Amino acid sequence: MTTEAATETGTASEAPTAEAEPGAPGEASTSGGAVAPGRAGAPGARPTASGPGRLLVAVYAVFAVAATSRAFVQIVTKFHEAPVAYLLSAVAGVVYILATVGLTRSSAAGRRLAVVACSAELVGVLTVGTLSVVDGDLFPDEAVWSVYGQGYFFLPVLLPAIGLWWLRRTARLAA
Repeated sequence: MTTEAATETGTASEAPTAEAEPGAPGEASTSGGAVAPGRAGAPGARPTASGPGRLLVAVYAVFAVAATSRAFVQIVTKFHEAPVAYLLSAVAGVVYILATVGLTRSSAAGRRLAVVACSAELVGVLTVGTLSVVDGDLFPDEAVWSVYGQGYFFLPVLLPAIGLWWLRRTARLAA
């Protein structure tokens, strides 16, 4: 029985409704508390981790594991050879972990974490990439971000740009 039919029969208090309260758990809402168009009834909707965002999260997760594992092995086995490069690889791994976590969260805090992580990654890869090109002696062994991520097919320089674009795009869709 619908709300309109229940009202006509005088049993509105007993009629189940198909509509949920705006802002109810599982409802996507805008900052004003109204349900976002096209998002009603989408429990646990995570716009940053849906559609193409899933691929972005997967790539960040792979980079998180790869960079963290590589840095761990390098720091444990040959830290004395290139401490700056290996520590930068560890920092890159942590940034990838934070970006992955942020991109998988549907909250505003998750979105902020992802924006900060992607921004830090972009600054890091541009800084380390430029320094490694200008003065290669600073990095006797490659870091994840050396030469703009050349050892990773330049994905480290593309990934934060794509991540920030995706976060901006999904923010507009959610608003």
